[in-house]
Amino acid sequence: MTTTTLTRKSLLYRSKAEHGGWTVNHVQGCSHGCRYPCYAMMLAKRVGRVANYDEWVRPQVVSNSLELLEGELARFGSQVESVHLSFTTDPFMYDVASAATVADVCSLTLGIIERLNAAGIHVTTLTKGVYPDELRGIECLSPLNSYGISLVSLSELFREEWEPFAAPVAARIAALRKLADAGYRTWVSIEPYPTPDIDETAEDVELLLEAVSFVDAVVFGKWNYNARATAYDKEHGFYADGADRVSEWCTSRGKALHVKRGTPFANDGFVGAAGCVPVGGQQLAGASTSK
Repeated sequence: MTTTTLTRKSLLYRSKAEHGGWTVNHVQGCSHGCRYPCYAMMLAKRVGRVANYDEWVRPQVVSNSLELLEGELARFGSQVESVHLSFTTDPFMYDVASAATVADVCSLTLGIIERLNAAGIHVTTLTKGVYPDELRGIECLSPLNSYGISLVSLSELFREEWEPFAAPVAARIAALRKLADAGYRTWVSIEPYPTPDIDETAEDVELLLEAVSFVDAVVFGKWNYNARATAYDKEHGFYADGADRVSEWCTSRGKALHVKRGTPFANDGFVGAAGCVPVGGQQLAGASTSK
């Protein structure tokens, strides 16, 4: 995949998103082209950063990211404990043509993680791509870093319709499993979780949870911004039951859980964590304090 570049005047900022805290978005757009629709794409269109879907799926790398980061760390780095990558893009973007991460996005992401960790700032990441093997080869990564995948269905038919250019489900899970097996902290974001009329496999959330049973923490949230989910006549009961089942599963396996706002049984932060690290101001369980 060929990406283009742009420059910005700032990079590191405090997000008002639910997880909050400090974040960087070092790419504009996302090649995955999720059709939920994607809130980040809707926001970018609203503020005039992209004109349409076709422009959104042609990512632009912020070429002066590391330069900006140096200046911002010098100004207020002492205020920053952790940074999330990323709220409005994907830090390990996938290229379906080469079946690998987008090289320049991945390279920049790794550089940002290394620089933040060198400053004593740990990171959380979330991707629908795959974590590259070279991540595990980087020396001196913070043991408090936590790496997540977004996964709302095990169905490839669902992925092809709703996440057409994201990494295959099995590839996402396998890459995260490698990190977990190496002692890294891992988590999964199960949102926006579809209703059964969107994905017939959605009735069995435990099957999805078992596929990522190695993670330390779980985020669960309902499907938003799509009339099909709200039109589902059993919507509230379905999500109430789902949140309850996810909570029971996490409790029985010692996993931390955050149920997102707007979902039945939502909670303000991660619960059920023994050893924790901050995630954008929240708390996330960690199974290990070393790689």
